[in-house]
Amino acid sequence: MAPPISKLTQQDIVAFLKRPESHGLAGSETVQCVQTHGAIIFLAGDLAYKLKRDVRLPYLDFSTMEKRRRACENEVRLNKRTAPTLYHGVVAIERQADGPLTIDAGEGETVDWLVKMRRFPDHALLSKVVAKGSLSPQIVHDLADTIAEFHRAAEKSSAWGGADELLRIATSNAASIASYTPEVFAPEQAKELAEMTLAAVEVHRELLEWRRGNGFVRHGHGDLHLANIYLDDGQPRLFDAIEFDDRLAQNDVLYDLAFLLMDLWHRGLTGPANRIFCRYLLRTGDVAGLAALPLFLSLRAGIRAHVTATMAAGTEDNAGPRAEAVRYLDLAMAVLRPRPPILLAVGGFSGSGKTHLAAALAPLLGSVPGAVHLRSDELRKVMLGQDPESPLDSSAYTSAVSGRVYEQLRQWAGQALLSGHAVIADAVHNHAGARDALSQLAAQSGVPFLGFWLEADPALMAQRIAARHGDASDADAAVMQRQVASGAGPINWHRIDAALPLEEKTRQIKVLLGESVIFR
Repeated sequence: MAPPISKLTQQDIVAFLKRPESHGLAGSETVQCVQTHGAIIFLAGDLAYKLKRDVRLPYLDFSTMEKRRRACENEVRLNKRTAPTLYHGVVAIERQADGPLTIDAGEGETVDWLVKMRRFPDHALLSKVVAKGSLSPQIVHDLADTIAEFHRAAEKSSAWGGADELLRIATSNAASIASYTPEVFAPEQAKELAEMTLAAVEVHRELLEWRRGNGFVRHGHGDLHLANIYLDDGQPRLFDAIEFDDRLAQNDVLYDLAFLLMDLWHRGLTGPANRIFCRYLLRTGDVAGLAALPLFLSLRAGIRAHVTATMAAGTEDNAGPRAEAVRYLDLAMAVLRPRPPILLAVGGFSGSGKTHLAAALAPLLGSVPGAVHLRSDELRKVMLGQDPESPLDSSAYTSAVSGRVYEQLRQWAGQALLSGHAVIADAVHNHAGARDALSQLAAQSGVPFLGFWLEADPALMAQRIAARHGDASDADAAVMQRQVASGAGPINWHRIDAALPLEEKTRQIKVLLGESVIFR
């Protein structure tokens, strides 16, 4: 018999939700439980139920049933923005007159609340996809596009965000990290990080406030890491957005994105981190905010450092979590140390392999998450209001349109360079004037410039063009042949044999750039 109502505790509710028969399952079936600081998730059959813990923590308060109900409703409302078919709604746990507990029976006394969700396979979590090495370029592109569209549609807010909110987060981080010194973190390192982040907020205060007042603070996700993204029929969906504190979710869109970029970089996935970064910039055009990105990345890594230290403190075999917490702290400091920007250009006729090479170089250059890779083929599509992979007709390739594309590429490159980020300009660059304009831009920006020209036999370029599928380039073999016939004039860039393997081309360029420029 169930205990009297006056003695019913959340532990009793948890025990009820762990039983298969509570969910209409056979006794031989099992209910899996996933526990976090603020919730317990029960995976039962094809459904999942989330119970908010009866806790009050420094950053959340679920200590009353009414607060838990509001949190459940907020969770469903916010997450239906990005995963509408995942979240069914909020349901009650009820105590029937004769004693038993039931889920969403519509009668009896409500004793707690649940978020009811459709269950997805464990392997669909992007953290699991990454662990298996299955993060394809298509998933990366789709994820960046999904986040960019989510941020575009998200509600603007100026109540929070901005410099003071980032200062609050930095101060909170510093206190939390200091509480784990010297057991986990070296006191000197913790102190230095605190000083660096507080100083960075003040350095970027004007930019942060400008962005807050001009629509770049929005009600985003707030907790956008790989374990809060899943694949739904191959399409990435964001879920489990922060529902308990609007201050944490209503912040700069680049701060929202920074959690994912930091998570990927921490896992050694520098290539995907850079491609998501560059694709997001392509979709949003938000190049002007890049100066603040190192601060955003550092704050995200600092949060993970003290959260991981907390997790380590709660386990006996904690050597692994402690080491990971230190790695997060190291990353939080590393991203705040300036890396000198550089402008690289990769040119060559269509099919010479420019984009393949530029994408391999981008994660190696400049500040985390690598160089801003600007590809003229993609930029042309976006400027004309099309998806990067949508084919365009010949009217999009007139000299006038191409001139505007190259001008936009140089404008974005200049903004990124002034923000302290390296840039790779990826285009045919078959006109001397366009090549000279890039070297002039580098001189005006006070950064080094190196240009690389990929030389290839027309037969090889035609073969590569024929093998393309879903690519941003519309050039066919005939276009390439016309480029070759027109020529490119005298080229004073470094010439690279396009037929060489990617690894060898990258090695040659690393040698030319030198250790002072190649950072990773």
